[in-house]
Amino acid sequence: MNMSFLDKWRKSRNAHRSVPLAESVRADPGSVIELLSECELLRAQAAAAGVELDDSVRSLEALDQLQPVWRDDPEVVPWLGNDAGLYLGTVLVRTVRGAVWQMWPDGQPVVRLQSGREIDVVGAGHEWADVGVPELSQLYAEVAES
Repeated sequence: MNMSFLDKWRKSRNAHRSVPLAESVRADPGSVIELLSECELLRAQAAAAGVELDDSVRSLEALDQLQPVWRDDPEVVPWLGNDAGLYLGTVLVRTVRGAVWQMWPDGQPVVRLQSGREIDVVGAGHEWADVGVPELSQLYAEVAES
């Protein structure tokens, strides 16, 4: 998979200064969208339960209905939470007009709405994986309305 923003991020403009990830994101947003939408662990868990993740609102509703068997494995929960948040963000970016990926200074991806509001989708994904609240589809509905 060719993701030019990663190449730019890794290379420095000169020997003394590295290129910030956020700058690379601005340079090649298409590759960032592709990378953040992978969510491999979440997609595998969903597929095992017969749920297809097609980047739709319906798939968020289907995820909310899954039995949270991952909570039995404390090593899986943080990774799955991260994937759930990135998947929520992917659905938002692909379906809500004006929603885009943005990087906070610490490198955490968030979704910025046309209004300027930023949604910490990764944080929401961790909460969903840990306790099931907020439901991904409910958060999507709240965000899509604003």
